[in-house]
Amino acid sequence: MLGPTASGKSALAIALAERYGGEIISCDSAAVYRRFDIGTDKIAPADRRGIPHHLIDVVDPTDDYTAARFGRDAAAAVGEILTRGRQPVLVGGTGFYFRALTRGLFPGPARDQALRDRLGQVAARRGAPFLHRMVARVDPASAARIQPRDLVRLVRALEVYFLTGTPLTDHFAATVSPLPGMRTIGLLVDVPAPVLNERIARRVEEQFRRGLIDEVRALVAAGVPVTARPFGSLGYRQALDHLRGLRDEAETRDLIVRETRHYARRQLIWFRKEPNLNTIPGPGERQAALESAARVVDRALGASGARGEENA
Repeated sequence: MLGPTASGKSALAIALAERYGGEIISCDSAAVYRRFDIGTDKIAPADRRGIPHHLIDVVDPTDDYTAARFGRDAAAAVGEILTRGRQPVLVGGTGFYFRALTRGLFPGPARDQALRDRLGQVAARRGAPFLHRMVARVDPASAARIQPRDLVRLVRALEVYFLTGTPLTDHFAATVSPLPGMRTIGLLVDVPAPVLNERIARRVEEQFRRGLIDEVRALVAAGVPVTARPFGSLGYRQALDHLRGLRDEAETRDLIVRETRHYARRQLIWFRKEPNLNTIPGPGERQAALESAARVVDRALGASGARGEENA
């Protein structure tokens, strides 16, 4: 189950897991990190209603957890859940993690720092959109999905092409899922933009009430370096800026709301490019949302004839 931040997908996934005898696998690139709790909106153990949750709090903040590793870990969790006769329920908002599990990632060439430095120098002189035009010449499909100012992904696309002679898109096409022979039942939680915007504002307000700034202050005081990967996550990087004195708390809160809304729109753009997702309404009325999701699942399970061979 995929959905933008604040869409209510976590609660809906718990209800689905209760209905189908499932266990939840988190698909969230920030929730894997221990001690980063408030800004990631992790479901507290007391609120999980006895449903086991996997791939939450599995690595330290200084670890470099990748989408490829997630694909391997999530595939292993799927296998373990199925051996217990339970139903794996994947839920989250990190589209690249979802793709790593359901469609696979190619291993790719190792980083070439000298090449990256040269490309970075080109971008510094001529701007990231110049790199985007370079990508468009050698890999139009990648250029279509990468934003013109997304320097990290533009550099990687060019790095792969220059090191292998093959466009990144062609490498993606040759990948295989770490779940061979298993069909997913894809659900996309859809919430009208005005409703989602209001939910995001309420969520950020609640994060500040629960102590987001204090959480960040405590992490830094405990020795977590500000360069740690989870500090780059939405909410945390703005909170760090606040602690450095760049903005006051009210400005920081407003900035997080705005940037979270932008992020939610980007999530939806990504999700809508994923094949075979069934759109369901977001949980305004939770029971109505659950029944809508259950109809999709029941139809797919009935067509497959084997509940234990599917994952939602």
